[in-house]
Amino acid sequence: MSTAKKEYKRVTVKSLIEMKQNGEKISMLTAYDYSMAKIVDAAQVDVILVGDSASNVIAGHETTLPITLDQMIYHASSVVRAAKRALVVVDIPFGSYQSDSKEALRSAIRIMKESGGHAVKVEGGIEIKDSVKRILQAGIPVMGHLGLTPQSIYKFGTYTVRAKEEQEAKKLKEDAKMLEELGCFGLVLEKIPAALAQEVAESVSIPIIGIGAGGGVDGQVLVVHDLLGMTHEFNPRFLRRYMNLYDEMGNAISQYVEDVKSKDFPNDREQY
Repeated sequence: MSTAKKEYKRVTVKSLIEMKQNGEKISMLTAYDYSMAKIVDAAQVDVILVGDSASNVIAGHETTLPITLDQMIYHASSVVRAAKRALVVVDIPFGSYQSDSKEALRSAIRIMKESGGHAVKVEGGIEIKDSVKRILQAGIPVMGHLGLTPQSIYKFGTYTVRAKEEQEAKKLKEDAKMLEELGCFGLVLEKIPAALAQEVAESVSIPIIGIGAGGGVDGQVLVVHDLLGMTHEFNPRFLRRYMNLYDEMGNAISQYVEDVKSKDFPNDREQY
């Protein structure tokens, strides 16, 4: 049975729980700067993820590992200044929470205080239980991330689909339940079989956001640069490109260069 979509002036953690309960899918996109976040927020995206994927799409690194906590805070504070409606979730970067729960809390507090973000996201299950618990005890909302966890890419050795084997799928389901019981408000499931993702979504009360995890979850997330076609080398099956800005921007810039060289720009109307 369909239900009327509720209008949210400001999306909160509670809003996402309501959306799941009402059967309304949750939209989530990345943003890393003020200008892009302003566009994403105005388009009524529910959640803006300030992802450590900034390491790839903004800084050009091969993995998400090099980005620092200071850099994440810089990106997050830029996004927060633009977001008037969306919930802003900030990735805690690699090395800032995994081994020491006290360091995890310090990292989360810095993100919340210095960026103004609304929640943090961490990757992993039982291995980071103590860190998640300590952050939650401080009153900071936490989103989990299971399946393909890019911060562990050198452990996996590949970006292929995770949890296809029974043992890994069993652990993923156990980790999801554990994160829910600890108090996480939601989970991202990345690049796992659609049937498994749907099973997890139906087994927990918190929203499950998928990326390459099929349509049976509670919402979807993509990297905004991929969605807009600003990147063109990355072509996974789960990506739908809604524009081809790589070519369109390139053509516009080439035209500008030509106009400058030919003295067509600026013309009489474009000068004082």
